[in-house]
Amino acid sequence: MKHLAAYLLLGLAGNTSPSASDITKVLESVGIDSDSDRLEKLLSELEGKSIQDLISEGSTKLASVPSGGGGGGAGAAAVSTGGAGAAPAEEAKEEKKEEEAEESDEDMGLGLFD
Repeated sequence: MKHLAAYLLLGLAGNTSPSASDITKVLESVGIDSDSDRLEKLLSELEGKSIQDLISEGSTKLASVPSGGGGGGAGAAAVSTGGAGAAPAEEAKEEKKEEEAEESDEDMGLGLFD
């Protein structure tokens, strides 16, 4: 990903066909080491292709990917029965047990800011 980002930066700067040394210079300028094997593979896959064509091709591929938006389902309607009074009490007990279990998991000796 870092190699592709450097390739795109060079393309934005006007270099239409960045070389491996160009990409390495960009990465080294910000203190990132370059992986020559991955860089050569990237350059071989991008050889002869324009950045604009790659972006438009990628955009059409992304347009076909579902991106959520389904939303949650509606809650179930309450059913009126003779034993309905006991059900909320049981649910409350279960919620308390779940909360206690969550609280006990919170501090496992691995504080985020310790």
